[in-house]
Amino acid sequence: MTRPTPTRPLNGLSLLLVEDSRFTCEALRLMCMRSGARIRRADCLRSAHRHLSIYRPDCLMVDLGLPDGNGCELLQELTDTGTRPPVLIAISGDVSQRQAALDAGAHAFLAKPLSSLAVFQETILGHLPLNRHPTGPRMINEETIRPDQLAYYDDLSHVVHMLDEGRETIGDKLGYALQFLRGVAISADDTPISDAVEELSRAVKGGHAIGTARANLAALLQQRMNALAVA
Repeated sequence: MTRPTPTRPLNGLSLLLVEDSRFTCEALRLMCMRSGARIRRADCLRSAHRHLSIYRPDCLMVDLGLPDGNGCELLQELTDTGTRPPVLIAISGDVSQRQAALDAGAHAFLAKPLSSLAVFQETILGHLPLNRHPTGPRMINEETIRPDQLAYYDDLSHVVHMLDEGRETIGDKLGYALQFLRGVAISADDTPISDAVEELSRAVKGGHAIGTARANLAALLQQRMNALAVA
């Protein structure tokens, strides 16, 4: 087995990431590359089950807002069946879900944005047995991970399509689109889009007309995508 080293403390570790955002996936791909870990991705609960039926990763990271359900469902299932991986981490841009994730069986909760390489490494190492740790002194890597903006563009494009497909409804499709975009905007530190998401969310929850707030969000998304396309 590949041994961890002071500069690659997660050498030999396999990680399955259950995450629907390309931007977050790119951040974690870069973290794994710098840490020596191998990563696979599932973009929904159904895909995660397919992966887990084939192999058991050393670490499973689960986003709590997925297109086909809440990640806590998977956490609880693995806990109830006694099939939890050695390290089980919940991730979300909604810190209010921390306790629910821990109650469902997560060993740890990481709030988006995920940008600190040190936090990523130390969270995983903190739940691995000592024989999976690097030997000797190890310098904490304080690098901040910044994903390619193309991944952010892809996420925004995905939201635009969801909003267009569900333009006649204010049901589950719009709810998921807003939840997805909220997490993406938090990860990208995009305050204007976060604010526009909250404006539309308040209109939906209050039972108010959503046309203006929806149009404002759509215009802002297109503006941001245009800027990213020429960057």
